[in-house]
Amino acid sequence: MRGMNTPHLRVVATLVLVAFCGLAQANLVFAVNEGVTYRVPNEEIRARYAAIAADLSKLLKQPVQIEPVADYPSLRKGLTDKAYDLALVHPAHISIQAIKKSDYKLLAVTKGFQDYKASFLVTADSPLKSLADLKGRKLGAPDEDSITSWMVRATIRDLVGDPKQVSYVYTRYQDAVPFFVENSLTPAGATASNAVVKAWQDKGGKVLATSKAVPIKHVIASPKLSAEQAEAVRDYLLSLDASDEGKKKLEPTKWKGFAAYDNAQLMALGTWLGL
Repeated sequence: MRGMNTPHLRVVATLVLVAFCGLAQANLVFAVNEGVTYRVPNEEIRARYAAIAADLSKLLKQPVQIEPVADYPSLRKGLTDKAYDLALVHPAHISIQAIKKSDYKLLAVTKGFQDYKASFLVTADSPLKSLADLKGRKLGAPDEDSITSWMVRATIRDLVGDPKQVSYVYTRYQDAVPFFVENSLTPAGATASNAVVKAWQDKGGKVLATSKAVPIKHVIASPKLSAEQAEAVRDYLLSLDASDEGKKKLEPTKWKGFAAYDNAQLMALGTWLGL
């Protein structure tokens, strides 16, 4: 910087230092996806995870911001671009794809959702005796790209041979599936909502079959996080439900806590899903 006097050098040095400090304090983005088949406002999602984000900010020594991501195309693009440092991903198939293709790391799964299953609903007087009887028939199901529908198609494939031998009628929300069956629009409907299944059975409806269990709501970490950072977040999540203070922070999320899960087993489920 020939010709630049000392005051000018000091100004330049200060600006460079400020710029570096700004970069060091850049927000870490924690994406949260609650699935496409449930209705949850973004403001509610941010509030649910505010206490956890505050803890992670202290733990990682950088501000952590909660970024609700409702639609799957945006979620996929963000994970592909590694735009999210952390992500809680409801649909297992998208989480598995991020682990396989974008080098994300599985940190934990959400307790109470390790055995997520799709249930196939029929009326009490349905002539269907097994899922094989759906060949050539229609089946009501949630959003085509929901994890429930991925599980449904894999189950149908196992029992019928080709999932395309069943005609799917999709609806965005899980709680709309029984409408198809009740009004004879489809002879069966599939849902993974325990509340929907219970309400169906309470009214006398039957569950024809259930799918293989798949854990959902995974917390994954970007490869941009160091191994030490990822491990620190993992340890924090796994210990949350071990104290009264941690349980209070979990209450707004409605989750019981987080648990470890074998990565190889998850990848095997991804193969079953057709990923």
